[in-house]
Amino acid sequence: MDSYNWYLQLKKPKWSPPASLFGPVWSVLYVIIFISFGAVFYETATAALSRVVAIPFAFNLIFNFSFTYFQFGLKNNLLASVDILLVLITLIWALLAVWPHLSWVTYINIPYLAWVIFASALQLSITYLNRQPAKAG
Repeated sequence: MDSYNWYLQLKKPKWSPPASLFGPVWSVLYVIIFISFGAVFYETATAALSRVVAIPFAFNLIFNFSFTYFQFGLKNNLLASVDILLVLITLIWALLAVWPHLSWVTYINIPYLAWVIFASALQLSITYLNRQPAKAG
């Protein structure tokens, strides 16, 4: 079964948005991420900003891009749940780290933060609703 049909067959909470919403939302968010994370990486590359500030941004990108693989490649809701929480944690860490230096990066990422909070709740709900009962030995 392909990933799209697999996802459509999962049990989801009543408040789950239609699958067609995810593409447009992520398209906007990736523009925000490209501009703001790009600015952070540029500022660290030119030594205008400490490289320590860029660390959570790098981790966030790794976890963000890993989510699709865990959810749709491996079709593993549990790994996807752990990963989306790591996206959330590293995003909060990144926004706090950059705030004193480039506060506009924090502001511009508020929609990303809001979506990741929503996506975390959704993924945790999907994982719970589709858990496999333990088999009696």
